[in-house]
Amino acid sequence: MAASVKDVARHAGLSVGTVSNVLNRPDTVTDATRAKVMAAIDELGYVRNEAARQLRAGMSNCVGVIVLNSSNPFFNDVAAGAEAWGADANVSVLVGNSGEIVAREKAYLDLFEEQRVRGVLLSPVGQVTKRLQRMRRGGIAAVLVDRDVAGEFSSVSVDDRLGGRLAMQHLIDMGRRRIAFVGGPLSLGQVADRFAGAAEVAGEHSDVTLEFVATDRLTLAHGRVAGERLIARAATTRPDAVFAANDLLALGLLQAITTTRSLRVPDDIALIGYDDIDFAAGAAVPLSSIAQPRFELGRLAMDLLLKEAEDPSRAVERVVLQPFLVARASTGADAVTVA
Repeated sequence: MAASVKDVARHAGLSVGTVSNVLNRPDTVTDATRAKVMAAIDELGYVRNEAARQLRAGMSNCVGVIVLNSSNPFFNDVAAGAEAWGADANVSVLVGNSGEIVAREKAYLDLFEEQRVRGVLLSPVGQVTKRLQRMRRGGIAAVLVDRDVAGEFSSVSVDDRLGGRLAMQHLIDMGRRRIAFVGGPLSLGQVADRFAGAAEVAGEHSDVTLEFVATDRLTLAHGRVAGERLIARAATTRPDAVFAANDLLALGLLQAITTTRSLRVPDDIALIGYDDIDFAAGAAVPLSSIAQPRFELGRLAMDLLLKEAEDPSRAVERVVLQPFLVARASTGADAVTVA
């Protein structure tokens, strides 16, 4: 049978209250008392029932994080930033992958609400406002991640419209005029903003055309399919550059293009992605990309969430970080440049 707090107290020759103070309020006991209790814990193999303690307290020491796609290293880095900041505050992170599926997102929100997590960091797929309102009334804070939404919930995001402008302007500066944007669905705010930024720049140049090529998901496989469709076109209707909504799509496009013997990147089709994941620099043709401060995004979101969990009346805060261009060989850059 597992050792209990009473067993620890009996073994240490102290009261249950003193043992409880050592576990929950160590600053209220002497070093000698603390050492005696810890020795008893080690000798008995006592393991604290954290779930029961949190149930009594009405609040968990965990935070739920729901990402759009766990196969995308961008979201892994965001989660790592949140986890690192949470660890300093003695908060654990539970990560769920919505896979860009509304039903799966709802299932994770159900789970986190049942677990009474301290708060939720969420890159939303569906309309979650009413659900997050209900959770907040129950004492669960929420912060939106990688999504800038004016409203009643705080958010930490990157200026994706600016990122779209940077990508489009770079392709134009490299001499490209028939440009395709590959990504989707547009119901994802990040995709819509990146395309909107690109469209703004295209509209400033009378000799530039911008085509939208829709994908159902933001994955490598969907990028490869989109690439196969583009390279099957006649040369006169094929774009001379592609702006992919994220790096996974761009890498799929690169695979499709480079498997043909007649087309080359960037000679025939220049290619730029978004996120600047680690795989971008190591691609067969190093991939130009719009970089986001991924780790910082998660760190700031966690910091904001913990502050709101501590003070629910705290004013809503929107933090918007700046993206930047990393130009590589896939757009014709001679060397890696950052602007």
